[in-house]
Amino acid sequence: MINLNTYGWSDKLNQLKQKSAYSILTHGRVAIVHRTCYEIVSEHGLFQCELTGNTMYGKSDFELPCVGDWVIFQPFDEGKGIIVDMLPRERTLYRKKSGTVADKQAIVSYVNKAFIVLGLDDNFNVRRAERFMVQILEENINPVLVLNKADLGFDRQSVESQLKHISRQIPVFFTSTYQLEAILQLRESISEGETVVFVGSSGVGKSSLVNALCEKSVLLTSDISLSTGKGRHTSTRREMVLMDSSGVLIDTPGVREFGLTVDNPDSLTEVLDISDFAKSCRFKDCEHINEPYCTVLEAVHSGTLDYKVYESYLKLRREAWHFSTSEHEKRKKEKSFSKLVDEVKKIKGIH
Repeated sequence: MINLNTYGWSDKLNQLKQKSAYSILTHGRVAIVHRTCYEIVSEHGLFQCELTGNTMYGKSDFELPCVGDWVIFQPFDEGKGIIVDMLPRERTLYRKKSGTVADKQAIVSYVNKAFIVLGLDDNFNVRRAERFMVQILEENINPVLVLNKADLGFDRQSVESQLKHISRQIPVFFTSTYQLEAILQLRESISEGETVVFVGSSGVGKSSLVNALCEKSVLLTSDISLSTGKGRHTSTRREMVLMDSSGVLIDTPGVREFGLTVDNPDSLTEVLDISDFAKSCRFKDCEHINEPYCTVLEAVHSGTLDYKVYESYLKLRREAWHFSTSEHEKRKKEKSFSKLVDEVKKIKGIH
């Protein structure tokens, strides 16, 4: 028997399950998503499950199960089953679906912490860290910045200076898979039953960190490329693994783009640590672009607020506003369409 409490099962989840029409069936957590099936961890072991036709074709892509979701399924063969229901999601990390205006993609759900992994090499990019942090905080997930490859030569003072506005808000770890003490400190930050997702671009060492934390090879990694000196990217899917006597870790493929699905652009002032300046602006609806008596702009001009942070704020705010507006417009159209369908049904006497 597998103790699902170590995977995050709780009394609250059990209460949610009791509300389902399928509460007498088996429940479990999605560990891996394949194209047509899902690997589910349950009390009775690992099951390969498929979706019912109604679930597969009756939901939007982002509503389909993702890694971390809790589902109810009907076992029908040894190690196989059919997913019949999904418990309501919490703390789900989304990103904007590539090539779309307002469609989003669910990456992982029921996440307690997100480790934003940057490499202390050419991959080091403060703007990327800000982008991840904005989206993570939007979903009430606790972000942690993990600066990996600390065994390489780097200017620590310069790095810390660039991260001042971030380190004031979230924990920052300098790590290396070659430095045991750094791995131990990171491991101590993960509690039993907690779910931690690793996010970042390719080649930052997410899979290697997961293996180091688990003290064994649970995920595939590649050798260092002789031409670039970096680890080759191997993760092609989101995958959940269990640490001994601790939490659940979810590795994710590296992403080149991480589009925001932020519904409230105004929250960016808090995330980017400029709210102290913003609350002193004369106008409550100040957008901090060209308004008179804007204390954010004054801080930028005086050098109190880093211009690069301010520039990042403008870029992310524009992107968040664009998504938010498009999303509201899409909902409005969907609502109008549903109303039209209902009216047509009434006219034709369809029930």
